[in-house]
Amino acid sequence: MRLSLRFVLPLLLVLAGIAYVVAPLVDQMTLRWFVRDIEIRSSLIVNTLQEPLQEQLAAGRRAKIGEFFNRISQDERLYAVGYCVAPTGTILASRSLPAEIRCTDLDRWQGPGDHLLPSAQGPLHVAVMPMASEAAPAARLVLVHDMSFITRRSEETKRYLFYAFLGLAAVVSLVTVIIAQLSWRGWMAGMRSLLRGEGLVRQPEFDAQPGLPGFKPIARDLQRLVRELEAETRTRDESQVTWTPEALRTILHGELSDEDVIVVSNREPYIHQRRGERIEVQRPASGLVTALEPIMRACSGTWIAHGSGSADREVVDKKDCVAVPPEKPAYRLRRVWLTAEEEAGYYYGFANEGLWPLCHIAHVRPTFRSSDWAQYVAVNRKFAKAVVSEAKTKNPIVLVQDYHLALLPKMIREELPDATIITFWHIPWPNPESFAICPWREEILAGMLGSSIMGFHTQSHCNNFVDTVDRFLEARADRESFNVSFGGKLTAVRRYPISIAWPPEAEMLQKSVIDCRSSIRQLNDLPQDHKLGVGVDRLDYTKGIMERLRAIERLLELNPDWVGRFTFVQIAAPTRSGIDEYLHHEAQVRAMAARINGRFERQGPLPIILKIEHHEPREVYEYFRAADLCFVSSLHDGMNLVAKEFVAARDDERGVLILSEFTGAARELPEALIVNPYDADQCAAALHLALTMPAAEQRDRMRLMRGLVAEFNVFRWAGRMLLDAAAMRRRSGLANKPKALT
Repeated sequence: MRLSLRFVLPLLLVLAGIAYVVAPLVDQMTLRWFVRDIEIRSSLIVNTLQEPLQEQLAAGRRAKIGEFFNRISQDERLYAVGYCVAPTGTILASRSLPAEIRCTDLDRWQGPGDHLLPSAQGPLHVAVMPMASEAAPAARLVLVHDMSFITRRSEETKRYLFYAFLGLAAVVSLVTVIIAQLSWRGWMAGMRSLLRGEGLVRQPEFDAQPGLPGFKPIARDLQRLVRELEAETRTRDESQVTWTPEALRTILHGELSDEDVIVVSNREPYIHQRRGERIEVQRPASGLVTALEPIMRACSGTWIAHGSGSADREVVDKKDCVAVPPEKPAYRLRRVWLTAEEEAGYYYGFANEGLWPLCHIAHVRPTFRSSDWAQYVAVNRKFAKAVVSEAKTKNPIVLVQDYHLALLPKMIREELPDATIITFWHIPWPNPESFAICPWREEILAGMLGSSIMGFHTQSHCNNFVDTVDRFLEARADRESFNVSFGGKLTAVRRYPISIAWPPEAEMLQKSVIDCRSSIRQLNDLPQDHKLGVGVDRLDYTKGIMERLRAIERLLELNPDWVGRFTFVQIAAPTRSGIDEYLHHEAQVRAMAARINGRFERQGPLPIILKIEHHEPREVYEYFRAADLCFVSSLHDGMNLVAKEFVAARDDERGVLILSEFTGAARELPEALIVNPYDADQCAAALHLALTMPAAEQRDRMRLMRGLVAEFNVFRWAGRMLLDAAAMRRRSGLANKPKALT
């Protein structure tokens, strides 16, 4: 105890000295803060007073200006107001204006600085602000603020600071005494145990034997170290990292140095198509590609995907690989070749006629065939062989993407048991009752639980997945940690909201908003002042394009003034044309657009322009920048990156986003106009509100959304998954070390 007091007393003296030194610094800092706030407040007052003051002067009511200033100076902090039309004139002022302030010597009060004037009440702050007009180009407004409240605040701050340091000293002293006593007793007991010859770490078989108390400070320290490492990683991830490709690359070099990173997906990031004598390179319209392609540029590695382009085989090497991007290669694309029968059964059949409608609540009946299932299993096996052949080590990090490859994690685990497998499910996960429809539900769940980490967009999807596993498998689900134990392996189920690259590529924003507005309207034969809305989707029944068109029709019914003044351009990339449901959906969309255009056909532009064709990302961004609004009306979606791309495109902080409540993005972008796409009247009202929204409100909403997309970007999405993988690999490394020290 005497040893503890010898430490505590000097500590108290040191903290008291710190408080004595810090107090004047706090005074100075507080004064600077308040002066800066007053200067900002002065600018706001000038902007507010300029118009009514000019009206009074124009009407020749100079006598009333003094009364006007007297009313204003009744504010608690605003002491006096004055106005000088010219440097040599008489000042028009409230009664409380100090006599020292005259029009002839205002220059000494103008500009930045602490312009303080002593008075009986306390210091006064004098700010001289220009208020030029055509009638009085040299006019200036004088604002005098009462600074006495700063003295009161300063005294309060010093008092609070004193109590804070006093409390801190007491807490530190108490903790010091407790730790000193416990540490001394613990280490003395440990030394006695060591002198008796007992092991440093108790073996499990000894735990059941009484009389062997053991001593485990090293084991406890090791466990605490692991927890601190995980906490440190999470803290850095959430608050200390500005997520950019460079930051991601740096973290990967630090956390996963020399690790083997492999991405596996059905869709490839670059498609080579033959056009006559030449080969064109396309980037498909896919949220998955939009999210992952920047990641691969940042961390390199290998991307394994189905080679679907007509010229894909012509550009690969003997190992079926090609370096991409074409203009500046940064990683390898390994292509997997599928026969027509395999593609029909695996992709069009089981994946997109079975799993896709099963997971999306879009009221389309899923279709399951045993022949499709056989092809799905075979193709997943083919992808697994490609992963094994591309792996440079026995424990690569493999990122498996989406519902096409649900069986792949288990297949990889069988061949590479030490691999860290992160599977991300880009579409919603249904509740157990809906998933029960699938005849091979147990096989799919078992395949997915071959993953080390199973990722979804939202927490509700994580909840549904754990509920489904709990319902159909003999697995142990821990709902506190969201870990699932199955077959002796642990799978972490985590929420990772996907996003887009930030900032957008310079090429996308190279053309100014003004030029985009002009060129897009000219391209579509629209007047330059014409209101323009845009929708960008794959031509998929889950995207709510039919509901979107009904909402536009309802807008024109309720607000006929918009007929001929508003046009909606729907960009719809063709997709899955081999499935009857998609062909039927395309026919329905075309028919509805034609009917609405025919119904509201008048002199002037059509209300709907339908563009069912592929558009390059640069063209899509041009439409985003030209539009007055973007309408995302998905009936059920994992995230929907179109919403975030529209926000990223609007560096002018204008435009309105109308967003379906059934998208994951609606949980992250509440500043959008959130709608139920099935409610045509609500959507029509949102369209009218968007078309009439003031520029200031557009700017406020867009600024908040852009800040969120900038912070929670795709590099953060990938970084969180990879950092979690790194922590998992560290834990695995510690677990494989010897369990006793001799």
